[in-house]
Amino acid sequence: MRFILTLTLLLTSHLALAVDAGDKAPDFRLPLLTQQGQMSLSAYKGKVVYVDFWASWCGPCRKSLPALNTLRGELKGQGFEVLAVNLDEDIKEARAFLKEFPVSYPTLHDAKGATPDAYGLRGMPTSYLIGRDGKVKAVHQGFKPSDIDKIRDEVQQLLKQK
Repeated sequence: MRFILTLTLLLTSHLALAVDAGDKAPDFRLPLLTQQGQMSLSAYKGKVVYVDFWASWCGPCRKSLPALNTLRGELKGQGFEVLAVNLDEDIKEARAFLKEFPVSYPTLHDAKGATPDAYGLRGMPTSYLIGRDGKVKAVHQGFKPSDIDKIRDEVQQLLKQK
């Protein structure tokens, strides 16, 4: 029931305000999920960044997080980073998820929902591919394993641009 309510709210609350390709990506500063400290999007200025909103109850996230981890491993040395923003209310659920599906990229936590509000999040998972100029280049809603090939191509094209 919580899933349906959350999804309904996400789908209807900010459709008119949703960040889209061409828009400047809203900056954020959030606590790290599995360690001390905070991280901001602006810390990655000049890099290609894939901001991925996820939650422990999100079925497609069980596929997307590991696939993004592999992609990040392939392209990190070229100026690419993944920032995963977890939206679970209970941080313990998010941490348990990461024990089952570990990743090496930064994972952040936003239980209050300020970041998805700023982006006008439309559903789960939703990700934003951000270019070196800080603008959103693509928005990806949902995830199936075959999506990673398109995402890889988009990232590689952006990495070629200086």
